[in-house]
Amino acid sequence: MKAKITLAKEFRIGEIDKRIYGSFIEHLGRAVYGGIYEPDHPTADENGFRQDVIELVKKLNVPVVRYPGGNFVSGYNWEDGVGPVENRPKRLDLAWGTTEPNLFGTNEFLAWCKKADAQCMMAVNLGTRGPEEARNIVEYCNHPSGSYWSDLRISHGVKNPHNIKLWCLGNEMDGHWQMCAKTATEYGRVALEASKMMKWTDDSIETVLCGSSGRYHPTFGQWEVESLDIAYDSVDYVSLHQYYGNQADDTPSFLAKSLELEEFIHTVICICDYLKAKRRSKKQINLSFDEWNVWYHSHNAPFDKWSIAPPLLEDIYNFEDALLVGSMLITLLRHCDRIKIACLAQLVNVIAPIFTQTGGGIFPQTIFFPFMHLSNYGRGSALLPLVDCEKYDCKEFTDVPYIEAIATFNEEKEEMTIFCVNKNLEENVVLDVNLLDFAGYKPIEFISMDGHAKNEVNSFENIAVQPHSNPLPQIDNSILTADLKPFSWNVIRLKKENSYEN
Repeated sequence: MKAKITLAKEFRIGEIDKRIYGSFIEHLGRAVYGGIYEPDHPTADENGFRQDVIELVKKLNVPVVRYPGGNFVSGYNWEDGVGPVENRPKRLDLAWGTTEPNLFGTNEFLAWCKKADAQCMMAVNLGTRGPEEARNIVEYCNHPSGSYWSDLRISHGVKNPHNIKLWCLGNEMDGHWQMCAKTATEYGRVALEASKMMKWTDDSIETVLCGSSGRYHPTFGQWEVESLDIAYDSVDYVSLHQYYGNQADDTPSFLAKSLELEEFIHTVICICDYLKAKRRSKKQINLSFDEWNVWYHSHNAPFDKWSIAPPLLEDIYNFEDALLVGSMLITLLRHCDRIKIACLAQLVNVIAPIFTQTGGGIFPQTIFFPFMHLSNYGRGSALLPLVDCEKYDCKEFTDVPYIEAIATFNEEKEEMTIFCVNKNLEENVVLDVNLLDFAGYKPIEFISMDGHAKNEVNSFENIAVQPHSNPLPQIDNSILTADLKPFSWNVIRLKKENSYEN
């Protein structure tokens, strides 16, 4: 099979905000305890942070991590997680049916972020609590000194403010599973007042309004219209959440889910722009896709209720999951002019690219690698390629392109990278890339993941699914030709000849 891509610098979508490669840590399962924090682990540092986890997180180059939830945050008293550990209460977490010991809280997480070279995206509880508690935590975290909450932080041993710039106004507040779920109007009012008071406390912060819990949730669309119309003047982003699964064991349809994701994003952008026009506003609301991933392997895993950090939602990802994660990232980049933040949910153990054994080893899951490639090489501007390829029909979709692709261009470094998925399960694709105005750019690396059965997984004993290098593609008269294996993830890196490092 043959396919063609045409690329030019003028095909620029927009600058890629590095926060599009964010992730998420919730007080859920072993994400915190046994994940990023395990004082008795052989690799633990003086803070109890697993250094083997931090090492892999740094390879992912994650710039921002959302915390502490998720459903957990709608019942969380942030004050429980600060101050002397011996004085912190144990609480029953109604979100997940576990006990939260509060050994790890706000200051510990901010210290972990520094070790992991990441910023914090803090979520506030707008379920059981409200605007007053939200503005209090902003004061605690961001005010230098001379007030009750900032001086309390200092008394807790943190002299300098954390200066958290990004704040989520609750989580999935239209979901019946959420503590103190709200109607769109109820939520819009409390979100407006919380955002307003938080920004009066620190006018340098940005806030994220909760969108609907998902595209198929009954409130979707109308929720965004009603709540955003109320809070429009104070908030900066609206959130999207989406998970996909292959419960039907239908790989062609599973890999085509990126088409559904495309439509979801487009719909929310239209709602934001409708409200901008309705209000005759010059302010543009952008998107925060702060939960996304594949999630279906681990539903309804049994555990002891009210236990501490039981193994919950521990998906072991297979090879086809990695291909969809790559396609989803490509789709996010196609909208980088409006999607400024995105969080792969989650980071460690809980539906995550990194998996640990409490007291033991660690391994990167299959989905780790496409995320790593894009986060490290997908910086600068996104270029929208013109893709000419065959299409297929499947049970859920029609006219699905076999090739899913995006390119990124870092003008300062004179580097360009092409990312693409070959969704054809059986055939190689001979890909011709027409580099219209990239004279002097030559391939420096061709990475792929291929040759695996769709259900092949990684483990502590064997990292079976991982990328490998290929012979460099050839360029003839500005046409780069690459052979894409069937059912594969591909990364082609180019650099201008005169900018090669010695």
